[in-house]
Amino acid sequence: MRRLILLAGILLAGSSLASFEQALVAAALERTQHQVRYDGAYLAIDYPNGDVPAHLGVCTDVVIRTYRSLGIDLQQLVHEDMKANFDAYPSRKIWGLSSTDTNIDHRRVPNLQVFFERHGTRLAVSQSAQDYQPGDLVTWMLPGNLLHIGIVTERIHPVSGRPMIVHYIGRGPVLEDMLFQYDVTGHYRYAPETGFHETSR
Repeated sequence: MRRLILLAGILLAGSSLASFEQALVAAALERTQHQVRYDGAYLAIDYPNGDVPAHLGVCTDVVIRTYRSLGIDLQQLVHEDMKANFDAYPSRKIWGLSSTDTNIDHRRVPNLQVFFERHGTRLAVSQSAQDYQPGDLVTWMLPGNLLHIGIVTERIHPVSGRPMIVHYIGRGPVLEDMLFQYDVTGHYRYAPETGFHETSR
């Protein structure tokens, strides 16, 4: 299992530069080192801390695995919030569901959008690159009305001057200059109110 050794060193040293956003970005960048085949098939997984096989995934799995590497289980958090506030989520409207499903709820972009808005901060959607900060979460609408999500990093593209994004459309988790390549539909920031810790994966 790989570990975020550099991140752990920063945190243990108590550096004043250490922050949740920096840890999140480091974890997101580490995801780009994994070979993952795009597969959004419905699969039964464990709960809590359940995951599809490591060699499979979609865009939401990059976000889920990034947060989980910091000890934050979005599967459980989304499920608990949906169970208590089901009609706040779009599962009934979009998929015709009447109850939660721990296998898939957290892997759907619309559910993550609601969760991040309810428990984090919904930020303005703009065409100014400076408005998007490291650790922010961005959602897009891809051609074919496909929803997408990624994580803003501190890496700045040398030509465009835009922050680069860790995301996954079909070539494995990658770091790309794609912030404004598609229509931005959401902009969020989610950091836990309590402490976080690095976990092995």
